Amino acid sequence: MASNDSVVRRGRAWPLLAIVALLAATAFQLRHQGRFWLCTCGPRFWSGNICSSENSQQFLDPYSFTHVLHGLVYFILLKLLLPRVRPLWRLCMAIALAAGWELLENTNFIINRYREATASLGYSGDTVVNSLGDISCAALGFVIARAFGWRRSVILFVVTEVVLLFWIRDGLILNIIMLIHPIQAIRAWQMCQ
Repeated sequence: MASNDSVVRRGRAWPLLAIVALLAATAFQLRHQGRFWLCTCGPRFWSGNICSSENSQQFLDPYSFTHVLHGLVYFILLKLLLPRVRPLWRLCMAIALAAGWELLENTNFIINRYREATASLGYSGDTVVNSLGDISCAALGFVIARAFGWRRSVILFVVTEVVLLFWIRDGLILNIIMLIHPIQAIRAWQMCQ
């Protein structure tokens, strides 16, 4: 008969294997879509200037914080919709949602939409490494929301959005608004000086 520890390890192994498979499949699909693995300017861990050509090309950038917010939202939604699913499987689902967004975000349709409707005039899509960083940030947001609970997660969401508005003149909510229904006054305000 299997020991309790081996049952627990096997229970964790499948969702962890699924996460690794999701990340690998996403990376290869992004590369198949024409995304570069790394920034042609040379790989770095962080690029803090959203007005540079390195934005969305390095592992992390200021928009990584919006992906943490994605993870907060994924946690709350999955907890409400699938309360009986084990947390590790819900994390796997959150990573699948984040990976799906990265694949959609890096289609020519969305890239062109960003260029036309937002202040991201020269946007050419993410590198594979940046997309993996964004997915990792969404997973981090999920883990933070699980630790904080939904009330403190909502507070963190609002605080992060306010900080991003002052720091980069953007955030998750503004990003969604500008993709769905661009407002010229917001676009002008967001333009890099």
